[in-house]
Amino acid sequence: MADFFNTYGSLIVSMVLGALLGLSLYLPLMAGQLSLASPGFYALGGYIAAILSTTVFKSDGGFPVYLLILEMVIAGVVSGLLGVVVGIPALRLRGIYLAIATIAFVEVLRVLALNLDITGGAVGIFNIPQPFLNPIEYLWVGLPLLVVTMVLIYRLERVRVGKALIAIREDELAAGSMGINPTYYKVLAFTLGSVLAGVVGAISAHFLNTWNARQGTFDASIIYLTFVLIGGSRTFLGSVVGAMVFTALPEVLRGLADTGGLPVWLAQFLRDGRLIIFGVLIVVGTIFFPQGLVTPRVFGRKKG
Repeated sequence: MADFFNTYGSLIVSMVLGALLGLSLYLPLMAGQLSLASPGFYALGGYIAAILSTTVFKSDGGFPVYLLILEMVIAGVVSGLLGVVVGIPALRLRGIYLAIATIAFVEVLRVLALNLDITGGAVGIFNIPQPFLNPIEYLWVGLPLLVVTMVLIYRLERVRVGKALIAIREDELAAGSMGINPTYYKVLAFTLGSVLAGVVGAISAHFLNTWNARQGTFDASIIYLTFVLIGGSRTFLGSVVGAMVFTALPEVLRGLADTGGLPVWLAQFLRDGRLIIFGVLIVVGTIFFPQGLVTPRVFGRKKG
């Protein structure tokens, strides 16, 4: 068992963090908002943790876990505030226009990160201190966060706020006519997703030990969107399952490529063609599984 965790510990933690990022994208989708801003807030949270841990909280000894939790809180608060600032004007848009606006937001943050001294420019920030000795120990933080997030979203869907979000997703005009304020609830969902992405970014900065502008890009937006669309956008479990499957998929493809016996071009494609494969899966999945691999029907009843 120890050998298993030593070999696959980083992958397991990445699957948990991927599930959290999928949920950060699912929250605005609860209100029918196709927001691709999660990578931007993820990158922001990572930079906050990287800067704090290498300057403000820098110490000669080990990095205490409570400082990591403090960084998560700070990253979540800053990301949430920025989410409100960005969400109020951006969420007046719908559909593809909102997606384009949030992609532009991600690119603005990426360009700023490339040109600011505090972020390390194109090189980024290295030697971020580790609060844990082994990668698998990040589950002590990531797994409880995933469980708590899933429970909160499960409860959210069953209270008045969640029902309002679902009503807006199904028919915003009808929801507004019943007294629901679409702008308020859409900004709320967007902000909650922003907070979660920022918190995950703070954990990931320490987990990866380095942080740069490549962490928040358009490519990352496509990957997170794949998590939700293929997993299932009508239930939070779809985002979790989709994220875990597609986080593990590159490692599976590399394993197939390294088995030998395959043509050189095919082995190279399996190693480096992740985004192409993800794109094909999005097209195929939306045709044959329009509601995703995991739907509300799987769990015994259909939700609105």
